[in-house]
Amino acid sequence: MKQCKYCKTEIDSKAKVCPNCRKKQGGKLKFIVIALVAVVIIGAIASGGETDEVKKVNGDTTQSENSTNTSKSDSNESSTDFKIGETAEYKNIQVTLLNVTESKGSDIFKPDNGNIFVQCEFEITNNSDSDLAVSSVMCFNTYVDGYSTTQSISALADNSGNQLDGTVAPGKKMKGVIAYEESKDWKEIELQFTPSVWSDKKMVFKYSK
Repeated sequence: MKQCKYCKTEIDSKAKVCPNCRKKQGGKLKFIVIALVAVVIIGAIASGGETDEVKKVNGDTTQSENSTNTSKSDSNESSTDFKIGETAEYKNIQVTLLNVTESKGSDIFKPDNGNIFVQCEFEITNNSDSDLAVSSVMCFNTYVDGYSTTQSISALADNSGNQLDGTVAPGKKMKGVIAYEESKDWKEIELQFTPSVWSDKKMVFKYSK
């Protein structure tokens, strides 16, 4: 017989593993598994059964005169891309692309020769139970004719709308504009909005001239 150096229990001298220690480790493992399962269940309950997919909550909104090929859709239809007037929802956050307009600028703010200002107006509704932080830089990725583009301060200043930056309280809305300076010959703009830094889900809005 020999004594286990961990639990001091008398064990067979030929034993490579202490039966008493093995039993304790098995009990700890069982406790860890139970705790993990409990965390998963609590998380599911806390989410309130919210889907982890981006969905369309309406598709029958009156369209802008500039919008084209906008189709109607049944309520709560799963969708990949959204058009002007369509509302995308992800975990009680609703985002609508209200309008896309072009501007030649003003006496103060003018695009470079051959360019034009492209101004995109959004409405964001926070139906969740917590504040929603919106950053026009962090939340949006934009592509024009397949090329990544960045926002233009001059294009935004030329528009009278609010900038899409700030905090939206539960049950409240935010309306604002993000703007770009692009070639006059641009054809399509794709705006990707990420409502949560903890998720890779994107609301993708597309507009073609």
